[in-house]
Amino acid sequence: MSWKPSKEWIEESNVYNFMTQKSLDFNSFLEYSTTPEFWEYFANKIFNFHRKYAKVLDLSEGKQWPKWFVGGGLNVGNQLKESSEIFVKYMNEKGEKKELTYSQVLNQTKAVSSWLHKIGLKKGDRVAVYMPMIPEIVPIFLGIIRAGMIVVPLFSGFGKEPIKTRIDDSNAKLIFASDITIRKGKEIDMLQNIKDIQIEKVIVKRGHGREEKDYLDFSEVLKTPGDYVEDTSTEDPIMIIYTSGTTGKPKGCVHTHDGFPLKAAADLFFNFDSKEGETISWISDMGWMMGPWFLFGGMLLKNKIALFEGYPDQNTLSRFVDELKVNILGLSPSLIRALRAESEIYKLNLRIVGITGEPIDVESWKWSLKVTDSPIINYSGGTEISGGILGNYVIKEIRPSSFNGSCPGIKADVFDEEGKRANPNIVGELVVLSVWPGMTRGFWKNNERYIETYWSRWKDVWVHGDLAYYDEEGYYYIVGRSDDTIKVAGKRVGPAEVEAVINSYPGVIESACVGVPDPLKGEKIICFVVSKNNDENKILEYTQKMLGKAIAPSEIKIVKELPKTRNAKIMRRLIRAIILGKNLGDISSLENPSSIEEIKKTVQNI
Repeated sequence: MSWKPSKEWIEESNVYNFMTQKSLDFNSFLEYSTTPEFWEYFANKIFNFHRKYAKVLDLSEGKQWPKWFVGGGLNVGNQLKESSEIFVKYMNEKGEKKELTYSQVLNQTKAVSSWLHKIGLKKGDRVAVYMPMIPEIVPIFLGIIRAGMIVVPLFSGFGKEPIKTRIDDSNAKLIFASDITIRKGKEIDMLQNIKDIQIEKVIVKRGHGREEKDYLDFSEVLKTPGDYVEDTSTEDPIMIIYTSGTTGKPKGCVHTHDGFPLKAAADLFFNFDSKEGETISWISDMGWMMGPWFLFGGMLLKNKIALFEGYPDQNTLSRFVDELKVNILGLSPSLIRALRAESEIYKLNLRIVGITGEPIDVESWKWSLKVTDSPIINYSGGTEISGGILGNYVIKEIRPSSFNGSCPGIKADVFDEEGKRANPNIVGELVVLSVWPGMTRGFWKNNERYIETYWSRWKDVWVHGDLAYYDEEGYYYIVGRSDDTIKVAGKRVGPAEVEAVINSYPGVIESACVGVPDPLKGEKIICFVVSKNNDENKILEYTQKMLGKAIAPSEIKIVKELPKTRNAKIMRRLIRAIILGKNLGDISSLENPSSIEEIKKTVQNI
């Protein structure tokens, strides 16, 4: 079972038309996309530079520190058009809706920028945003950037400590926040998490009749006249977006005006085949990469963007897609599994489906294809990438859980332990051999950690931290994070390989497998499973039959939930740390702390 493009799909696609225009075949396109010439062409297609650049790419400081469009003038907060067309659509899980036109967003963006300038904040000052996916977040985001400041998006589900950590690390001068958010039928107070932080606060008031004396109402900001635009350069920082590390403080990825937005737009255009005027959405948060990704990409490609606040079940998601006329929708594997658990019989009317966050098992992939009858754009990269390393293109067959090519600008490969290209079907380290505009410009105040994380293993090679392999036909597959690798009797096993088998057992919703020390095998595999039935032995027998006893789990444990981030990544390292009695490290991105307690109790019986 796979998705195969028709002649019409191919000939109407963005990538096919680009290839035809440039007289390229598919492999030549992938190679061409890694050149400065490609990025210059695409940048001039979507950006309005207010000052011409002198050079497209400068590598004088090495591959680790490229500079793009050197000397150019660019402000991404000043790219909106005047138009009465709808730009922002919004719906929450209660079904409440709102829309903003391009002109409305532009006018509010100007007010935010002018107000920030008026109160004395300067170019390069950091401004935090702690809000759910509501319409006001768009002009706030763009207004901060228009004023020449650096936006620091904070995940809307954070508690006090992770917010304080990021505010302190970035030295933010001000925070825009919402007083409440709505999730799983509850109204959640967000202000309690920032009331003790000693910086100026601007609040979007949504609570009914609630008065707060210590905060400025966002409606007052919108009254500010003017259309202030800071003169920013291409390589000026636009955003510090934090990604959690396994240990230590979260990493503040620094992105620039010509970096993150350009990479996001290129992936949206070529991988997701986005057409001008279409409505795009991702079930995400501005504190995670995919939120800013589809905001910037959608704006630059003249799309409509649809924001969803809350947690969607099947009915809510159908209503969101149908009523807001969503064409391209991104989901996480975890959300797909949750939707599938509600009912196998389901339909979503979409042109394109995106999947990112972690590897998706084959059964969930097939269900997604059946539900939508649309191309499934499997997409994997990271916050540090500004988008994808691997993706899919609609001009080529898309196979279950696969990637049929590298994303634009990315020369991806798989290396063995000696730093040489791995043979087909051999799992190795996913690496990038090119440079691209969306590369993080280091970590905020910690460039040594940036070099150590990505560039320290092999000279001039970006090592991303994912385990992957490719087959004889050039399809890539990701099997998990390198940190999650399990070595059983000398064989390297990715958790996704075992989890895919477990997840195919009737009644299983999802699973997480980790390796723990074993005197005989080196490591043994223990799996925690969310299932509609509680027969651990039958699941174990099935897994042993499918995988063979050599690499099958030693134990299966049924739990109610797995520890996840808000963007639905399963935190396997926490499970392993609990089993080994180690410090849990950074858990600021954890969505469901109750899962930790349940696993602790379960581990006592292992």
